[in-house]
Amino acid sequence: MTAIATEAASVQFTEEMLGHVTFGEADFNRGAAPDRPGAGFFKFHLTIVVDDIKRFGVDTMRRAGAFGWIDCDALGGRMAVERGVFNLFVDTEPGVKHMLYRLYFRDGVGHPLTMTGYKLVRDDAGFDVWRDTTTLFTRVLRGHVDPGEDESAELVASGVLRIRVRDFAKQLTTFRAGGPGAFAKLGALGRFGWIFLGQLAEAYLFSKGRRNGQGHG
Repeated sequence: MTAIATEAASVQFTEEMLGHVTFGEADFNRGAAPDRPGAGFFKFHLTIVVDDIKRFGVDTMRRAGAFGWIDCDALGGRMAVERGVFNLFVDTEPGVKHMLYRLYFRDGVGHPLTMTGYKLVRDDAGFDVWRDTTTLFTRVLRGHVDPGEDESAELVASGVLRIRVRDFAKQLTTFRAGGPGAFAKLGALGRFGWIFLGQLAEAYLFSKGRRNGQGHG
């Protein structure tokens, strides 16, 4: 008997982040200052697509596609993302996770560039979930640079992008699911939410447990 192929359940949502980068600056925070010489406004609008939520859930890199555009007047205005990758909550060390972004694009005259960025998710003093999940430490590199090649690539600019509260509220309305039926679509959304919240809890509860353990030493 021939097996019948089934459509994978998928999830997608739209994210918009903006801020400033400074050309020739390596430090993220200094690069984010809008009044520094060489600073320029930088924004992206992405649709993040998880094409198979079941596979995504067991993938330690939690890789998804990223499609959309980048806007930066200093680089040529609005530029299409030729290829993009988003990784949700990648483990880097116990209690520390990163959300990773890598966007390949070209400036206004056709030179290849790569935007890389990470959100640092860990439990620091105070309630920092909002800050961690909405702050992107961003670099622009010369050329189309693959993972592992960042250190040898030429730096173009660095800065910090953020999600505004109103944009985050809008983002929540953009979640969509695809699948072979209503039940599969609902399940995909639920599974994505479970993955997201579970990874957050793992990062923050691990850190709290580690600090509490040290405090009793």
